[in-house]
Amino acid sequence: MPTLEHNALVEMFREHPELAPHWLATLFHVEVPPHASVEVVESSLDQLIPVEFRADLVLELRNANGALVLAIVIEVQRDMDPDKKFSWPTYVTVVRAKKRCGTVVLVIAPDAGVAVWAAENIDLGLGRGNVEPLVLGPAVVPEITDPAEAEKEAELAVLSAVAHGNGPNGLTVVQAALVALGRLDQEHAMVYFQVIWSGLREPMRRALEALVMERQIEDEERFPFVRELTDRVKLACIREGELKGMREGKLEGKRDALLRLLARAGIALSESERARVQACTDMATLDRWIDNVLGATTAIEVLS
Repeated sequence: MPTLEHNALVEMFREHPELAPHWLATLFHVEVPPHASVEVVESSLDQLIPVEFRADLVLELRNANGALVLAIVIEVQRDMDPDKKFSWPTYVTVVRAKKRCGTVVLVIAPDAGVAVWAAENIDLGLGRGNVEPLVLGPAVVPEITDPAEAEKEAELAVLSAVAHGNGPNGLTVVQAALVALGRLDQEHAMVYFQVIWSGLREPMRRALEALVMERQIEDEERFPFVRELTDRVKLACIREGELKGMREGKLEGKRDALLRLLARAGIALSESERARVQACTDMATLDRWIDNVLGATTAIEVLS
């Protein structure tokens, strides 16, 4: 089932179809045919491709006279799926046959491993024909660390944060993307933030949380998603405090139980031995000392 992150990336191209030919030209250095318009036309494939073959999106590029000059099949791929090596050639041949124009597959693959897999040449048989998808992955998507550059191309900044957010410059890349989100409406900013957040691994999430809590990003009106992240951090701190309090309570209970058992056994503790008991924060050690009281006659035997 498609995830929110998958759907959000598809919607990025649905709402801004001009991104596809723009990135083909600027990132892949492909010579895109001159065109006057780019339109989403995936619904026209309903009668062309069997139900098991459904592309995420299909775009049509038309020239000033309305003639089709190129079709782009958009596929968002977050995992390796062997079936795609059979469906992608189907998309190309069916769309090309119907529309009588050149057709390419553009795969959006934020994960480096998935991107390498997706970019493999697909041999159609006996080396007599092939389909080679264009893959927008970490090797192609630039690391955007300049907030001003990110604001110019917010969607590319989002892809940059997803592709490079866990890398050496990850925090800087994510910060630039968050600045770019500040110029979008609240709904899109929140969705894109969730896409970025979902792609971050635990160390980078903690770093981003620390950044927010240090108030380096302060304008919650401009950055509505920061409020959500701040609340998330506060809740985590509360839970951590509750767990710490529960653990401390259990430790204190075991220390008290040990001291009562020692008193009942008539075993006296020196000041240093009592301090050692009070300073112990290891549950297993306290349990062992409690067990040692039975049959012991000295504190040394208990605290061994």
